[in-house]
Amino acid sequence: MITSSQFLSVFLECLLVSSFTIGVILLLKNIFKKHLTAQAHYNLWFLLLLALPLPLIPIQLMPFSDSFSFWNSKSSVQSQIAPSAESPLRQNNWMEDIAVSVERYDLTLINNALFYIWISGVAVLAVFTLIARLKISKIKKHTNSLRNNGLLSLFEHCKHKLKISRSIIVGESSLVKTPMTFGFFKTYVVLPRHFDKWLSEKDIEYIFLHELNHYKNKDVAVNYLIVIFQILYWFNPLVWLAFRRMRLDREIACDAAVLNSLDEQSYMEYGNSIIHFAHKASRAVTVDLADHLNGSKKQIKTRIEKIACFKSESKLLRWKSAVIIILAGIFIAGQAPFISVMAHEDGSYKFKDDNIIYEDLGDYFAGYNGSFVLYDKEADHYLIHNKKQSILRVSPNSTYKIYSALLGLESGTITDENSLAKWNGLKYPIDSWNADQNLTSAIKNSVTWYFQTLDKQAHPGTIQTFLDRIRYGNRDLSGGIDEYWLESSLKISPVEQVQLLKKFYANEFGFKEKNIQTVKDSIKLEGKEGALLSGKTGTGTVNGKNINGWFIGYVESEQDTYFFATNIQNEDNSNGSKAAEITLSILKKKGIY
Repeated sequence: MITSSQFLSVFLECLLVSSFTIGVILLLKNIFKKHLTAQAHYNLWFLLLLALPLPLIPIQLMPFSDSFSFWNSKSSVQSQIAPSAESPLRQNNWMEDIAVSVERYDLTLINNALFYIWISGVAVLAVFTLIARLKISKIKKHTNSLRNNGLLSLFEHCKHKLKISRSIIVGESSLVKTPMTFGFFKTYVVLPRHFDKWLSEKDIEYIFLHELNHYKNKDVAVNYLIVIFQILYWFNPLVWLAFRRMRLDREIACDAAVLNSLDEQSYMEYGNSIIHFAHKASRAVTVDLADHLNGSKKQIKTRIEKIACFKSESKLLRWKSAVIIILAGIFIAGQAPFISVMAHEDGSYKFKDDNIIYEDLGDYFAGYNGSFVLYDKEADHYLIHNKKQSILRVSPNSTYKIYSALLGLESGTITDENSLAKWNGLKYPIDSWNADQNLTSAIKNSVTWYFQTLDKQAHPGTIQTFLDRIRYGNRDLSGGIDEYWLESSLKISPVEQVQLLKKFYANEFGFKEKNIQTVKDSIKLEGKEGALLSGKTGTGTVNGKNINGWFIGYVESEQDTYFFATNIQNEDNSNGSKAAEITLSILKKKGIY
């Protein structure tokens, strides 16, 4: 379901996908105008119907969300190191998380405004659709079935000619002024009242053939689909123009189907049958749930011109049409992976595991939107609070420093023996930052400038390769070397945090064991009753407000190892300290720590 907080990105994707697809279809129709049958000109629009749902499909259902990774995992599982009672632990209050604020454009107002404008438009068009549906119901009630045996025989003859066996109601109504076909489950072909008084039998036969071709092509169902997309995409005028053109192409295709069944001498008679209705009443301009024989005068003129120059379609033309449509379909379907990737960046992680227990721990999260993910190594199962939030990707903030440190060690920027970085002299609001730092002090005091310095000393390509290798969240560095992990482009979900910690802990990435151990040592927090707690807090502060709090880590004991990630969010006061407090309460309740 689309929410107001993510509407801007979805809106832009919808606008981009719909406009691009329409542009491609119109270009192909123009380039291959003489190499397409009338039916193929109409069928090309079905590619638009296939493309329009793509930006609206939840990322979990997109098959390409993980297709853009070029990394092959080295599955060299290393032996685990048992917790050591002599490990140096933090002596200070590690739960006191610190962070500096980053300045960001606040898109909340734009997101909310766009969302409510969009939903208002949807509501208005939904009302118009309901009115159109009521009009159709009224026409049904006022439709009298044909009793003229001659016309009924002619109708059955036309059905037989088109190989239609299903029962179709044919009648006349004073509420219609042009022949129309409608009805999703029970199909009606309705003509104006007393039409047999002023139409020849030949005219009526042509009309029957035209309307029955609509039935045969399931155009009524297509109408409903068009209306649904027209409601959802009401904001894009190109979509309105495209559907108008699609309806015209459908009538032209229907005309061509009828003409293909007639001899050349009958073409003019068929055209005159359509002209008979050209002056009839105007049709609804917003939504259209029925197939009408007539249209606007401009559309009628176009159709008559097509009929006047109609030539029977050759087998070669049909083959060329089929090839063009297949190639166009492949080209337009090529958008799907890119749409998936676009959605993936700000979306959710696709997570499936057979060993998951979902448990409501909402009492611990009072006042916060939050999630808790726990993995029990020995039991090999997950415990998750808040399924939806657990796969939602958000900025990692200082929890990323675990991997930033690992990258610094792996790239040789720092070593276990020499990880000192000189203070740059800038005065930071956090006193402990205003001094030279090594890895231990930088992790302990969560010194952001230290890890920014490590990143700057590494080549951007090195960072990207590293993120791809460990499959870190969305792996997006577009936020810039200084801030990509600070409420910016890089995002990760709680489930991914736990999965990544498991792999880091077991060194499944094949890094140097010494470097892994160095990072492990740097995040050790405290121990009690034979269990050791390691982890890292993180706080996302934007424009002075703490909006995102993390605590990730693991508990080691002689019996088991538990990996966890807690994330909390709200408009303010969400920070790593609170996330750690919630985590410890849950771990205590579970008898883990």
